Amino acid sequence: MLITSSALVTKQRTRTPSAGEMEAAMRSLFSDNSRYIDAFHIFVKNSTEHQRMREFIDTKLQEIISSIELKKPVIDVLGVGSGAGEIDLQMISKMQAIYPGVRIDNIIVEPSPKQISCYKERIAKTKGLDNVTFSWHEKTSFEFESEVKESKQLKKYDFIHMIQMLYYVKDVEATLKFFSSCLAPKGKLVISLVSEKSGWPILWQKYGSRLPLNDLCFQVTSGGVQDILNSMGAKYESYNLHSHTNITECFVEGDHNGELLLDFLTDTCEFNKNAPSDLRDQVLHDLKSLEFSASKDGKILFRNKASVIVVESP
Repeated sequence: MLITSSALVTKQRTRTPSAGEMEAAMRSLFSDNSRYIDAFHIFVKNSTEHQRMREFIDTKLQEIISSIELKKPVIDVLGVGSGAGEIDLQMISKMQAIYPGVRIDNIIVEPSPKQISCYKERIAKTKGLDNVTFSWHEKTSFEFESEVKESKQLKKYDFIHMIQMLYYVKDVEATLKFFSSCLAPKGKLVISLVSEKSGWPILWQKYGSRLPLNDLCFQVTSGGVQDILNSMGAKYESYNLHSHTNITECFVEGDHNGELLLDFLTDTCEFNKNAPSDLRDQVLHDLKSLEFSASKDGKILFRNKASVIVVESP
């Protein structure tokens, strides 16, 4: 029987993609801003990370802010990658308690318009911000850095924070050097990110070559940042935050929140749908193992240890 060209086309269209083709077709979660934000919100909801950060703010941050030794009528604050502002406003509240009545000039660098909108909505619902001014720069940290260097007007800040954002820069060392240079005398740079003792680095190291991690620094850990700071001769203190993420929903077939969580863990858009079956099965098997998680009361808790690093002005 002769096979017509149209039949060949039909055959090609219905052919099952190979595992290699599926991996090549996978794209980073960061390429879909809306899905990334949805996945991030589910992660925050299922994680104790923000709770541990709030505890850090309520305890250690008071001592850190008090050491700024403010000698002017305004506190200059820079938030880099502030997202929807939840942690920002908690830190600002602590500053207000330490320096009552002092004006706070809060500059925010955040590339997502959706997150900025959420930040503004949060401000509208928060009382007691009369002495705080907010200014937004809808750009990445690199774009902000380039703009500052081009203008040759380097403003100095008393307090800079980079909460879980160093994964999204292309050059961690250059970013740390630039923002350290933006500190005023006695100023503090607060960095939070995943610990090398967390399950994240193991996951990245094991499967990074098969995941679309693009050219950003998703594998950076607190240990790596401390190595860079040591090479810079920077003075800093490090604090450990022990947290976990409930990933039980990842193992419920068809669960939307579970799929978003899996996207966030692997930094892959629609991982459950687009990853080759062998990769998907291996990742799910490992996430359940003691290497990554603990089981408690029927829940699977992913080890999500983080660190806060406080850098002093040069």
